[in-house]
Amino acid sequence: MAELSLQLGIVVGYLLLALGIGLIAYRVTENVAEDYYLANRSIGTLVLLFTTFATLLSAFTFFGGPNLAYAQGPEWILVMGVMDGVLFAILWYLIGYKQWLIGQQEGYVTLSEMLGDRFGSTRLRGLVAGISLFWLFPYVMLQQMGAGEALTGLTGGAIPYWAGAALITAFMILYVVIAGMRGVAWTDTIQGLFMLSVVWIAVAWVLSAVGGPSGATAALQSSNPEFLALGSDFYTPAYIISTAVVIAFGVTMFPQINQRFFVAGSDRVLKRSFVLWPVLVLLLFVPTFLLGTWAAGLGIEVPEGANVLPVLLSEYTPAWFAALVIAGALAAMMSSSDSMLLSGSSYFIRDLYRPFVDPTLSESREAWLARGGVAAFATGTFIASLSRPGTLIEVGNTAFGGFAQLTLPVMVALYWQGTTRDGILAGIVGSQILYLSHVFIPEIAVDLAGTAVPLFARTYGGWDVALAGMALGALLTVGVSLLTTSAADEDDSRFVVGAD
Repeated sequence: MAELSLQLGIVVGYLLLALGIGLIAYRVTENVAEDYYLANRSIGTLVLLFTTFATLLSAFTFFGGPNLAYAQGPEWILVMGVMDGVLFAILWYLIGYKQWLIGQQEGYVTLSEMLGDRFGSTRLRGLVAGISLFWLFPYVMLQQMGAGEALTGLTGGAIPYWAGAALITAFMILYVVIAGMRGVAWTDTIQGLFMLSVVWIAVAWVLSAVGGPSGATAALQSSNPEFLALGSDFYTPAYIISTAVVIAFGVTMFPQINQRFFVAGSDRVLKRSFVLWPVLVLLLFVPTFLLGTWAAGLGIEVPEGANVLPVLLSEYTPAWFAALVIAGALAAMMSSSDSMLLSGSSYFIRDLYRPFVDPTLSESREAWLARGGVAAFATGTFIASLSRPGTLIEVGNTAFGGFAQLTLPVMVALYWQGTTRDGILAGIVGSQILYLSHVFIPEIAVDLAGTAVPLFARTYGGWDVALAGMALGALLTVGVSLLTTSAADEDDSRFVVGAD
């Protein structure tokens, strides 16, 4: 009982510390939409780097990744640590830098607003916002699932899944309503630095208890020798490449990540951030995924509904340290969730409510409506999370694939002035229809010349169908643009910016 009280005290204490930082940020935040959403575009290198980093420290990364490494081996490092670390940095330059230049010139707050203005289309603006909110819903839900599972694993089931999910939901609603982007970014920086520190301390602690890296490797060789060889029936080249590409391209269109392309205080801030990004990713992902891998060799038994990392730490580190790591992980999940809710509310209020319901909405009233949207969205995802629709990796991959369908049409529009309204609409709608059909229609087999051919499968020959959707989106955007002419109210000059 004393140990449980200590664990809960550390978890709640850490969350309250984060809330305190949010209160400080609230005191210096103006009650206008641009400051609430983008901190008046004044973020520096360290804060931009770590707020992007902490925003991606979701349950998918911190718990889903080690769980997959525990079950299938460490090649997940190739997907998330190496390939996505590099791929996303490249996309940050290609898309993020161009968006920053456009945002500085035109004052945009959201991707939907930027596209709607360029193509003179409220319909396009609402479509992009609606698609983004649709795929954001399961990813916010994933954070609540991760929190519930983390506290269940840490406390040995003393705290039920629903209570852990409810705790993180309540805190993230309160925090986002109070803090806005400035508080989110400040807290993200502290949480990112904290998580890097405690994860490496956790690695040292576990290794010291099992005889160092050689001891952990020997145990893995004895129990799971296949984990020491590159590749497997699960980690095929098709799986590794397609998953890495879909995740990297999907992350680029996540509202909470894409909106950070607008917040840098200068172009130097942005460039330094995407150069340092791969290093920061490897510093976190390598130790966390290795901990999951070593746990398999150490004979760690993970209860159903729990995650491997809390169970491993409870076995090899003191209760207070395990609780501290999980508190940091929960806070990292809150960093992801609060950013998602903040960006989601901006998409809803600015790109759906304002143009379709109240075009005369004032800046101050918009900021307060955004806070109400945060509470409603978080409550809805919490209720949905109670059904636990799949594993963390399954839920996360589905959302990544949905967002990835937006990336290539947006990239074409950013760099090709010949893109037309009809072209980008066709690219976005066509790719989403293809992907949605494979997500929601059950797989069926059709007999062709005595061979069963799958239809509506998520993968074909090991390749994610999301890749086909991405290719279709690019082809439709270019092809339809070549066959159509720009409407009178389209303005391609909005995407013409000065050289860096």
